[in-house]
Amino acid sequence: MTEPAVHVPADTEAVPLRRPMQPKELLWLAVPGLSGLVLGLLWWVLAPGGLNIVSGNPALANPSNPDSWLPRDLVLAALMLIAGCVVGLVLDGKLQGNGTGRRLAFALVGGVIGACLSWLAGLLAAMLWGMAPDPSLGPEYGFTLRSYAVLLLWPGATAFMTFVLALFGVLSGKPVK
Repeated sequence: MTEPAVHVPADTEAVPLRRPMQPKELLWLAVPGLSGLVLGLLWWVLAPGGLNIVSGNPALANPSNPDSWLPRDLVLAALMLIAGCVVGLVLDGKLQGNGTGRRLAFALVGGVIGACLSWLAGLLAAMLWGMAPDPSLGPEYGFTLRSYAVLLLWPGATAFMTFVLALFGVLSGKPVK
């Protein structure tokens, strides 16, 4: 009886499954967080109920005015979209080679952190420098965010920009790395 021969390759080097994390990859978490603090202050400066630079309407300067709620949320939404698009554009050049999934995940988590910190920084700015809310109206009146879905716009815009730029790269016929 003949037994089948098993051929073992002579080259048995271990292939590393993952590349170790580089410390500079953590910047994708830290930079959006720090920029979120700046965006929160900018939100309070621009939005109705804060310093109200965008509208300039004195009726919307009162944070307890229900007419200021939607424009206030829209100002933060615009800031979140701009920040997400900028992160997506910066990330586009970094999506080649090893660790691309990790960088994208860090950028998305950094967007969530940045969005939450911008919201909290805007609330803190309103508490420190803003008009005190009328206590007879209740705690829901004042400078606050009404639509919490706005906080998902930063990572959503980052993911969308990354997808669109990757799609354009594929459609342009450039080789995918």
